[in-house]
Amino acid sequence: MTESPAARVWYPYTQMLDLAPPLEIVRGDGAWLEARDGRRYLDAISSWWVTLHGHAQPRIAAAIAAQAARLEQVILAGCTHPGAEELAQRLVALTPAGLNHVFYSDDGSTAVEVALKMAVQCWQQRGQPQRREIVALEHAYHGDTVAAMAVSAPSPFTAAFSDWLFPVHRVHTAYCHRCPLGLQRATCHLDCLDSLEQLLRQRGDHIAAVIVEPLLQGAGGMIVQPPEFLAGVRRLCDGAGVLLIADEVLTGFGRTGTMFACEQAHISPDIMCLSKGLTAGFLPLAATLCRDEVYAAFLAADRRRTLFHGHSFTGNPLGCAAALASLEVFANEPVMERIGTIAAGHARRLARLRQHPRVGDARQAGTVAAIELVDDDDGYLAGIGPRLQRFYLEQGVLLRPLGTVLYVLPPYAISPSELDFVWDVVAASLDQVH
Repeated sequence: MTESPAARVWYPYTQMLDLAPPLEIVRGDGAWLEARDGRRYLDAISSWWVTLHGHAQPRIAAAIAAQAARLEQVILAGCTHPGAEELAQRLVALTPAGLNHVFYSDDGSTAVEVALKMAVQCWQQRGQPQRREIVALEHAYHGDTVAAMAVSAPSPFTAAFSDWLFPVHRVHTAYCHRCPLGLQRATCHLDCLDSLEQLLRQRGDHIAAVIVEPLLQGAGGMIVQPPEFLAGVRRLCDGAGVLLIADEVLTGFGRTGTMFACEQAHISPDIMCLSKGLTAGFLPLAATLCRDEVYAAFLAADRRRTLFHGHSFTGNPLGCAAALASLEVFANEPVMERIGTIAAGHARRLARLRQHPRVGDARQAGTVAAIELVDDDDGYLAGIGPRLQRFYLEQGVLLRPLGTVLYVLPPYAISPSELDFVWDVVAASLDQVH
């Protein structure tokens, strides 16, 4: 009998000759993860930014178990189920005004794909088929599927597929630490908006949508934008009659200090993408919400006007149950107070570290805090990143720097003392890891 070859998991973001064995995690509790060897690690990045209320949160686990005993899956084309209907109602009530229609999919990338297809087809069916162009920001990251990569900025994530990607207009973002215009935030007038204004003036009648990560650009380096920048983007889109897509996959559900980042700029987008924290990290689920005007473009007896996009697990009952249970945690526990406590803890520790000679910039958006190091080797592939990650694991903290950008993005279950422990480890790394 021939022996079967040993199976190997192909781990994301891991080079094939990386000899370091992955951590085998067998249990989670609150902000902590436990490995098979018994070691515990404080999850300071919410397991890829998805875990909201802590690992193994009992209310959510129980809701999933109860739903699994009733209905685990049903096609959402021609059928529906109570969880999908209720969750849609809850999301419409929570999100900025006017986002009255909910299209479910699987994850952040697919939520973005849906939004882009929705925007382009919407204009086609409104009688303006020339509006097919998309505008995105420098340093953007919107996912790993093909259209999501196209609207993301060129990077190691997209380099191998550059000839697959459709062209996108790229405009300045408000990266104040590395201002594209060489200005200082204290005295500038958000001149970084000028490139978008000029583009819309020149190409506005050919542009379908502008897509942004509101207030916080994640994988591009945890870049924190002033709320006025987002308000300016909304104003310019309105002036040109262009749709605004807000990718709140990372920023949604309290990460930036308010339920949604758009609230801080007092704006409502035309289309909004949600995922990650939607189910508090328990199951894959995404939602793309849109305004009545977008939805109306698809209302017709002609089946060719259908948005032909669907996933096998669209609106999965287990995912919807997890999302509804997470919203119950928000409603019944002091989650926003926990968010405020984390934000205050970040601010206090960042203030101490700002003057460190290795810190080029320290920035924060609610529960997300980041330090950009002074380093000759910058960018996502900077060699300091893996060395820092190893150091953090040795100290019992799960952190994954984005090149020379260290960030802390914990679950809301983290205690003040646990958060201080994370920052103690980060502070030590600035002096010990070179």
